[in-house]
Amino acid sequence: MTRYPLLDTINDPTQLRKLDRRQLPQLADELRAFLVESVSRTGGHLSSNLGTVELTIALHYVYDTPHDRLVWDVGHQTYAHKVLTGRRIGMAKLRMHGGVSGFPKRSESPYDTFGVGHSSTSISAALGMALASQLQGEGRKVVAIIGDGAMSAGQAFEALNNGGVADADMLVVLNDNDMSISPPVGALNRYLARLFSGNTFNAARKAGEKILDFSPSLLEFAKRAEEHVKGMLTPGTMFEELGFNYIGPIDGHDLDSLVPTLLNLKNLQGPQFLHVITKKGQGYKLAEADPILYHGVSKFRPEIGIPGGSSGAKPTYTQVFGDWLCDMAEADAKLVGITPAMREGSGLLAFSERFPGRYFDVGIAEQHAVTFAAGLACEGLRPVLAIYSTFLQRGYDQLVHDVALQKLPVVFALDRGGLVGADGPTHHGAFDISYLICIPNMVVMTPSDEDECRKMLTTAYRLDVPSAVRYPRGTGPGVTIDKQLVGLPVGKGEIRRHGKGVALLAFGSMLTPALAAGDELDASVANMRFVKPIDEQLIVSLAREHSLLVSVEENALIGGAGSEVERILQRHGLAVRCLRLGLPDHFIEHGDQALLLAEIGLDRDGIVRSVREQIAAEACQQPPNP
Repeated sequence: MTRYPLLDTINDPTQLRKLDRRQLPQLADELRAFLVESVSRTGGHLSSNLGTVELTIALHYVYDTPHDRLVWDVGHQTYAHKVLTGRRIGMAKLRMHGGVSGFPKRSESPYDTFGVGHSSTSISAALGMALASQLQGEGRKVVAIIGDGAMSAGQAFEALNNGGVADADMLVVLNDNDMSISPPVGALNRYLARLFSGNTFNAARKAGEKILDFSPSLLEFAKRAEEHVKGMLTPGTMFEELGFNYIGPIDGHDLDSLVPTLLNLKNLQGPQFLHVITKKGQGYKLAEADPILYHGVSKFRPEIGIPGGSSGAKPTYTQVFGDWLCDMAEADAKLVGITPAMREGSGLLAFSERFPGRYFDVGIAEQHAVTFAAGLACEGLRPVLAIYSTFLQRGYDQLVHDVALQKLPVVFALDRGGLVGADGPTHHGAFDISYLICIPNMVVMTPSDEDECRKMLTTAYRLDVPSAVRYPRGTGPGVTIDKQLVGLPVGKGEIRRHGKGVALLAFGSMLTPALAAGDELDASVANMRFVKPIDEQLIVSLAREHSLLVSVEENALIGGAGSEVERILQRHGLAVRCLRLGLPDHFIEHGDQALLLAEIGLDRDGIVRSVREQIAAEACQQPPNP
């Protein structure tokens, strides 16, 4: 007998919509059990997905997807959506090379209406889709589903501000999973949600507005009375002021509340706002107890849960940063740490506990985080902003104008520099070297191991200009870490291997494969350390002693570190040949980090192959000896 008798019959939402509504709770139970089983085998985001099972079922049950558009925010909560839209079998290769993406992806399914991976884009995209539908007379419904964390970003409020006056037929569903279900969420609140979303109430309100238009004073009195009544029962005054009809909060796990409310809202015109309360990890006790631990998981046994970490394991670069931050904070009272809602991911947990008064989580608000750091620096503090490479892209204008232009000593601890693996193209740190080195006043460092990372963070902290230390995801080669707070000479690299003919110029994480390739090629290998200021003297010296220079970086080739090497060679009039290796000019899909690096030729074998092909091609171009 199958473990999922009802779920086995659902291959697309059309089949879901044929179910009797009374069958939906059973489907939710089966779907939740399947997600725990599936994610425990592949790894991925778990607690957030368990929290949106009923909401996902209700949305696909009520709306005619994919004709009607569901626009998910971030995408951490879309596994149930993927299962119900024909990708259940594909979940066995979730986030693996060639398998199902961990985020909505337009090329993967027509049900994934908008590609996403970063937060707070759903309302903007849904508004665009809703207005496009109206302009083209397509009559489709559009729903944006956004979490309370993503609602903290400015773009979400920019979209709400626009959507409230655009008079688009769209629904915003706020999935609020950061609070317990309060007493108003129950039978009375379910009744009120149906009442406020129903045709009778809304028709009466519109009719009353028309009548009262003839008497402005009475109209104003009526509006205030309505706001007073709804304000006593719901926290939606702000959204009402922005032009949305606010409904809720309602229990996001109660299908008997969700489905009727969504059916009512589907038939309303204009901007609607539904506030649902859900619980991360719902239905799996271990995830309910620790939703942060079970947010992003590796493989585990569901009956046991996530095991404790091994004390003998190599520290990750994130842990190296976290340890350094606490040590430097102990040494300097002016240090302050900032994160845009990534305390655990960026390694600030210990710092937040030991130095709570100097720890600032600004929410999912990267632009604000950068300018906030600038303001702290203006007053003599020493801000360290811990942020993923891919997320700093959102604060680029602030980085240029508010930090670099004013030459403020902000340290950017750039985590996830390079390929990150399973999270894929939305999270790869593929561009930071390129977008940083073109900014005046910036110092940019790329550590090749854990000890160098700690020393570079110390170096950055002691500078009087803005600086960035970009380090990769995961662990390094496992070198011994000097616990002293010592720095490095700015702009100086080092020779790590002496060879002949070919010189490999490695930046950051590429030093390890470059050294292995150097052994195979008998090539010289330089650990460049700094991208800006780059070690010009070292490059010139290597160019005069070798016939081929090869730059190797885990960053986009266009505008990357290799382009700086070529600029130096040109500036000095050196005709030595230069081969640049890095990330190609296309978005790299998700998959195992080592597999992805091998696929694009940035492992030992790939470097050796590229160098030998270059030497062979040049040999073919040489004129024959007379």
